[in-house]
Amino acid sequence: MSRFQLLSDDQWALIAPFLPSRTGRQGRPFSDARMIVEGIIYRYRCGIAWRDLPREFGPWQTVWRWHRNLAGDGTWDRIHQRLLAAADQDGKIGWTVSVDSTIARAHQHATNLTRLTGAGSNYTNPAVEPPDHAIGRSRGGLSTKIHQLVDDHGLPLVIAVAPGQSGDAPALLPLLSRLRVARQVGRPRTRPDAVRGDKAYSSRAIRSHLRDRGIRAVIPQPRDQQAHRKRRGSRGGRPPGFDAVDYKGRNVVERRFCDVKQWRGLATRYDKLAVVFRAAVVLNAVIAWSQRCL
Repeated sequence: MSRFQLLSDDQWALIAPFLPSRTGRQGRPFSDARMIVEGIIYRYRCGIAWRDLPREFGPWQTVWRWHRNLAGDGTWDRIHQRLLAAADQDGKIGWTVSVDSTIARAHQHATNLTRLTGAGSNYTNPAVEPPDHAIGRSRGGLSTKIHQLVDDHGLPLVIAVAPGQSGDAPALLPLLSRLRVARQVGRPRTRPDAVRGDKAYSSRAIRSHLRDRGIRAVIPQPRDQQAHRKRRGSRGGRPPGFDAVDYKGRNVVERRFCDVKQWRGLATRYDKLAVVFRAAVVLNAVIAWSQRCL
């Protein structure tokens, strides 16, 4: 049974108090909630079909129903927020954050739903299923883009999914608006010290927003923007400040995506619903934060 278990006893002790005892408002309590959660993790680690879950985890319908309900009611997000609050209380969150996105190819089993394209991405309310199911057509075909805002240690603070062809810059401000880490005394912390991002996040709107909130921008300026500013002469203003040494720390978000894609069910999207797929990404973050909080 050891190869079917990923969570240690200490990690389970952090997660278990926030899990419901039932799949919904009615029904019997689960006989072994831990094995059901391990079944969800096993499915995404291996990238197998739900029907192919080993019998050790119980009926696959039960495991699927558990994951679907936890995704729909935001349980994994609440656990994520509780772990963030505990980590911040212990000083384990680095508030120089990095932002980036990665592509997950959508399997044909995830794309056989009717999709209303052009309806816009739902960054602000992840509990609502977007009309396009966060699936779009990019150069590599049908895909989903995973956006993450990570702390200075590379652990996720905010997670969002969007169609594969969507840009990175439009996602940054909604991600920052969802950054809320609760504290025992006072208001939740919503403002990082600095934001690291690549050239895709270099825009006047983003820089103005960060400057107005007192957040330092560590974002390089692309060559076309540099040339445009120089052509304007004195009207182009001063070049934006850029700390090249601090920018080297942005690789933590790249390393985080390497860890995420160790789960084959996240490297390739098999889920039809964006809410369900995103919940699995949040579960991956919950496991990472539970390790750090110990």
